[in-house]
Amino acid sequence: MEEKGGNGQEKTLRRIVRAGVIASAYIGLTYALAPISFGQLQFRVAEALTVLPILYPEAVPALFVGCFLANFIGPYGIFDIVLGSLTTLLAAILTRAFRKSPIAYVWPIALNAIIVGAYLSFLTGTKASYPVFVISIGISQAGVVLLIGIPLVRFLRSSYPDSIS
Repeated sequence: MEEKGGNGQEKTLRRIVRAGVIASAYIGLTYALAPISFGQLQFRVAEALTVLPILYPEAVPALFVGCFLANFIGPYGIFDIVLGSLTTLLAAILTRAFRKSPIAYVWPIALNAIIVGAYLSFLTGTKASYPVFVISIGISQAGVVLLIGIPLVRFLRSSYPDSIS
């Protein structure tokens, strides 16, 4: 869908700026809320942005870059930087692909629960088992996606319908 009042260059510039804002918001939220953004019992508010590919294709690379840079401050090093970012990228791609279906909201929840839960259970060396990590990460992801992400998508759809592609 073409944005009203914009030629091709203006549309491209808007998408680049929007991608930068999404990546920056992801990083800023993760850094500002770092004490609750990492670990088995996390509530990463920035993950609410993982549903934005439903509305904007540029959100896919933006979320990957945002997660990649945000994970540099986390306690889990290269595993979280690489695997967490790739999980976010895969979830964003699938969310975009299924954007017309309610299943789009499931990808960030399920993939983070399964993949992030797997490497956190390995990295933390706690006695908690993999299923405990899956449930914990799944609940926190569901919380941010359902309580913040869905209302965000609804707000953007109603307030800025001409910007959705």
